Amino acid sequence: MQDIILHHYEFSTFSEKVRTTLGFKQLAWRSVDIPGLPPRPWLTPLTGGYRRAPVLQVGADIYCDTHVILDALDRLQVTPSLQPSGSAGLSRGLGFAWERQMWIPTIGVLVHYIGEHIPPEFIKDRKEGYLGIDISQAAMAPQFQEHVQFVRAQIAWLAQALAGRRFLFGDAPSAADLACWQTIFLLRKNCPPDVDSLLGLAPILAWYDRILAFGHGQSTPMSQEEAFEVACKATPASVTHLSPNGDPGGLQAGTAVRVTPDDNARVPVTGTLVAANAFEVVIHRRDERAGDLHIHFPRLGYTLEAI
Repeated sequence: MQDIILHHYEFSTFSEKVRTTLGFKQLAWRSVDIPGLPPRPWLTPLTGGYRRAPVLQVGADIYCDTHVILDALDRLQVTPSLQPSGSAGLSRGLGFAWERQMWIPTIGVLVHYIGEHIPPEFIKDRKEGYLGIDISQAAMAPQFQEHVQFVRAQIAWLAQALAGRRFLFGDAPSAADLACWQTIFLLRKNCPPDVDSLLGLAPILAWYDRILAFGHGQSTPMSQEEAFEVACKATPASVTHLSPNGDPGGLQAGTAVRVTPDDNARVPVTGTLVAANAFEVVIHRRDERAGDLHIHFPRLGYTLEAI
């Protein structure tokens, strides 16, 4: 098997979700440290412009968004699975809904505590090129209590769901557990201890610690240039887990398409449709520097259209 390469940066909580997944599966992987904001001259040619992190690379296959990354890791190493028996649909939907609804309120709580330490250039980038809102401490302060109430309400039902269980679906963790956990990790790592009482975290701390204990697997550093060279020398793998003409919207393999996030960081990526189903889309893209690539996206949270 080719190396599993993760392009990530340390303070990215979505990167932490994938790092912890690698720990749960006890996988060896190569760690490529990237900047927290563009430009990313070695990664951008591989993704076609997609600007979120993390990005998973296996040879010339590039996986964008944690939801498709976790699916890919489940195919690369089937056990232990992130979809305990009978949980796949609930896990997929719950994880997506949690992250989509919790992201801005979580940032609102975070910047209340550490906003003065966030670099101005980071705030500017998130406002102009990423989230489209001002996440400075002053701008978010008026909504602090609203954000606290929202996060507390989410934590309350999570605690209820976990009552008497080790994880959301029983004794084994799922992708949904990791999605819920990563936002709480962001707060607990960066905020003072009183955030636990503020948000009512006490009932879920044993669950939180179980996931934290997974660690990050076995990583070894790799430079951005080395990862780029791997892609240049590789050939995209055959897509065997999707039908070439399985797109629910009827798009056929070989169609020129555009894939765009539907919430923020709306940078379109163009290419030729390779295969798709209700959960994933794979496009082929040829970069003048990197060569032939397959870029993978989830369907939830993205638009796919012919161009």
